[in-house]
Amino acid sequence: MNPKCYCTGWSLVAGLVASVLALPSFAAALTFDEALWLAENNAPSLTAQDAKIQAVSSAAIPAGELPDPKLLLGVQNYPIGGPDRWSIDQDFMTMQMVGVRQEMPNSDKRKARIEVANAAVDRAAAERRVERLKVRQSAALAWISSYSVERKDALFQDFYKENRLLADTVRAQIAGGRAQPADAVTPRQEAVQLAEQQDDLILQRAQARAALKRWIGSAANDKPVGSLPEWPVETSSYSHNLQHHPELAAFAPMTREAQAKVDEAVSAKQSDWSWELDYQRRGREFGDMVSVQFSWDLPLFPDSRQNPKIAAKQAELSQLEAEREALSREHTQQLENELADYERLNRAVRRNQESLLPLAKEKVELSMASYRSGKGDLNAVVAARRELIEARLKQIDVEEQRALTNARLYFAYGESSQ
Repeated sequence: MNPKCYCTGWSLVAGLVASVLALPSFAAALTFDEALWLAENNAPSLTAQDAKIQAVSSAAIPAGELPDPKLLLGVQNYPIGGPDRWSIDQDFMTMQMVGVRQEMPNSDKRKARIEVANAAVDRAAAERRVERLKVRQSAALAWISSYSVERKDALFQDFYKENRLLADTVRAQIAGGRAQPADAVTPRQEAVQLAEQQDDLILQRAQARAALKRWIGSAANDKPVGSLPEWPVETSSYSHNLQHHPELAAFAPMTREAQAKVDEAVSAKQSDWSWELDYQRRGREFGDMVSVQFSWDLPLFPDSRQNPKIAAKQAELSQLEAEREALSREHTQQLENELADYERLNRAVRRNQESLLPLAKEKVELSMASYRSGKGDLNAVVAARRELIEARLKQIDVEEQRALTNARLYFAYGESSQ
């Protein structure tokens, strides 16, 4: 065996292992789409909504059925006086009775109850769509915030590198007699300020991950990767889709349910009825008997009984209609505000990219050139560098705010209408 080849082979293996270990773990990466999938498939609130749908669906099955029949047992005409007192089979009028009674609600009431139950199922399904929107939108916003914090943190590696270069430049200037020894302190002061700023980012990262963890669980500890999501903003389409927003669409089954309750209250003005069949057994020397009877409710006082209930249900229906209109106006205002804010943020992103950042970089370069030539002041360099740092961080801020606004618009008026 060639020793040289043997060593070279082991070096290659070691290098490969080191490279693999240096790569970020695939399990530690969290894309935007993965976050949405995890949120929708693991959110406890959606599990609760599914259970609610199952509950109301089961409750709707017996909605239109007749009430359970009643079994009747008893003794009729039992003597407590006279020669046959305390006897159950001596007096010809004494009977042991067994029977069955069935109550029969009127048909309009049964139809109304079926409609109430069906509307409750549709309402639960609509509420789940609202909750799904909330979960997906909240997870999206939390991911965007978490991703933006990571972008800011990555910038600090460049900031520290530039700080070290500044320190080298200052030392060279001092050694060449073109700067004062006190200038050596300035880069170290800047490094401390950067560390303080990064401490704030550590807090922001913890807060962003806590917000994301609410929706996707422990996967929120993984590092967000990829890029900021972006959807086309179609003003006319969003305005058209506004009335299909899940929160507004939920009012359709709610209104149906309220109207069915009004119909049920009105049906109480009609008589319910019941029938009863009894078998009556007497003493051996007397013949047995059978009885059939019918009964009807008599709604004779509607002004003090049925009408107030009808008025109450009609008021609830009117309340729902007014609440829907109020919510529709609120969403209209929110949509207009979000669209205007998105346009503002679009302009801010372009302004930062085209003007603020290039100008800040140019100012740093010019001030540094002056300082190196011995004509400029170190404080001017530090001030220019501070402006550039703030401009680079601000760029991430405005891009984050634009992405957040874009996401709110899409999930509320884009995806929700599909």
